[in-house]
Amino acid sequence: MTVLVTGATGNTGRHVVAELVRRGERVRALTRNPGEARLPAGVELAEGTHTAPETLTEALEGVTKLHITVTAGLAEVGTELVKRAVDAGVRRMTVVWGGYVGPTEQAMAESGVEWTRLEPQEFMSNALTWVDSVRTEGVIREPFDLPSAVVHEGDIGAVAATALVEDGHSGKVYNLTGPQALTTSERIAILGSAVGRDITLEKITRQQAIDRLLTEGVSVADAEYVVGWHSDPPLEARTVVDTIEKVTGRPARTFAQWVAEHADRFKP
Repeated sequence: MTVLVTGATGNTGRHVVAELVRRGERVRALTRNPGEARLPAGVELAEGTHTAPETLTEALEGVTKLHITVTAGLAEVGTELVKRAVDAGVRRMTVVWGGYVGPTEQAMAESGVEWTRLEPQEFMSNALTWVDSVRTEGVIREPFDLPSAVVHEGDIGAVAATALVEDGHSGKVYNLTGPQALTTSERIAILGSAVGRDITLEKITRQQAIDRLLTEGVSVADAEYVVGWHSDPPLEARTVVDTIEKVTGRPARTFAQWVAEHADRFKP
């Protein structure tokens, strides 16, 4: 039996793969660039993308479990992806949602097979957008300084792997947070301590934040959504829950732990 992980080299997919390998599962990793995947030994690589489900016949062969991360472009084809997976013999699926219940999540819930939906709040890895300004200026520019229960992407991967491998998670919706709700200033203080320098928070306007995303190639609609979300995070994003520990048996990792893993990237 094989587990297919889509988006296998992404922020969460890479951790899903690693956790499944640790558990001794046979893993097939779907990636656009197999030659650059840098995944654990023994992982079978399949070239492709889940946003083109019509090309995945071979990748789905022999697969009984499937992990999906909702990404840009999947909403239009997510229903077809789920149908093709079920037709190919997939009997258990997990999905990391895209911030709301869209066509992929809905199709999975109506598929007739076992499914689990993961609803992580803000990823700790979003802090990687600060790397350049911290390294060159010791400054982080953000419009808001509100608390967020940021979650380690490794914990998301661990929950997904648990739901794929163990029974008892079918039909469950898991809200995932880290162990602390931290403001931007609090995260900056933790980061500064780890890299050994003072880091300043420089407030920018909402429009400046939107414009910055636009220069990075983000669509107007997505840029406005992201900045709007951060301007008034939902209660779930600010409230710590212990879902990760309940599902995996391990406490959720802290932001300080995440920073320790990535501190060198922020140093000049």
